[in-house]
Amino acid sequence: MPTPIVINPRTPSRREAKAQLQSLLAGRPDLAERLQVVRDMGLRVSACEVHLTTTCNIRCKGCWYFEGGFDGAVRETSDPVLIAEFVDSLVARGVTQATLIGGEPTLVPARIAPFVERLPYITISTNGLRPVPRAGLENIAVAISLFGGGPLDDALRGYRVNGSAFSGLFETALGHYRNDPRVIFVFALSEEGLQYVEPTVRAIRDNGNQVTFNFYSAHGSDHALRIENERRTLDEALRVKESYPETVVSHPYFIETLISGRTHWGGQFGYDVCPSISVDHPDHAERIRNGNPVLDGFAVYGADYQTLQFCCTSGNCADCRDSQGVYSWLLVSMNRFLDDVGRLETWLDLAESYWRQWYWAQLHSANFARRAPMAA
Repeated sequence: MPTPIVINPRTPSRREAKAQLQSLLAGRPDLAERLQVVRDMGLRVSACEVHLTTTCNIRCKGCWYFEGGFDGAVRETSDPVLIAEFVDSLVARGVTQATLIGGEPTLVPARIAPFVERLPYITISTNGLRPVPRAGLENIAVAISLFGGGPLDDALRGYRVNGSAFSGLFETALGHYRNDPRVIFVFALSEEGLQYVEPTVRAIRDNGNQVTFNFYSAHGSDHALRIENERRTLDEALRVKESYPETVVSHPYFIETLISGRTHWGGQFGYDVCPSISVDHPDHAERIRNGNPVLDGFAVYGADYQTLQFCCTSGNCADCRDSQGVYSWLLVSMNRFLDDVGRLETWLDLAESYWRQWYWAQLHSANFARRAPMAA
């Protein structure tokens, strides 16, 4: 059922939120324990994002990286000394987690090594065409992009740099990562491909992997977030989640917010509330002053390993509903989920489902603290 909307309730003060939380937890030690685990995980993770390279081996339709000109915005460096010094500077600032994106990180494996050697939590975002090796990278997370599902994925992503089309990109990724617990497919849902959602999720399940939903934004078009039938799209996503609860990590509340952009308190996802910005970027001074939460210390760096990028994706906020931006928004908004125990349980479910995405996280189903290393 749709989440009831309450239009623009007053944001509780920090003191009010603390009192509300204590009251809700008073008779629910089970929720207090879950909250402590989630908070402990959050305290361990101080995150950044790094563009390892400006190069990619495919040209997806609607790719914010190339549509936004990120490949030419900075001069890429391959200097191993500079990269190692950069990672050391992250460690010195207390950073513990890096999401490595591109371009395509698998094209520059030597640049991955300094991050893995120095930081405990690493996620590599890849298109799936080349495998991320297991040896030496047993404990990282691998996030594989997927657009639309079924044949639509090839129609949107199956293009070489020279423009020629090819097929089987999703099948190639499945072949690389069969029964690999490091892997989460990041499945960007498209209204055009609703008939492919369940078969694609089933294939991921049968391959021994998990999936989280994203929203396909046709960057570079004049209707990047347009959706003709929101209810139909949402119903299908929720149906597939219910049918494959262990495979689809995404929580139903998150799925609804991802597709609609809205929350139960009347919030609308966009720049004014998105917390996944480079907080020290000078263009964000006014955004920081509006008082909406951000990810403390979060920063995104270009492939020169020094230029601070605007945010975790395109910087074109009107065309963006990035899944991790939406998840982060919900997680930093816990004080909006303190109306009653049911709302608090929903927020805890959301937080746990967020951490389940990443193999290195304590709350991943494989459990980082207990698993044995995979064979090379």
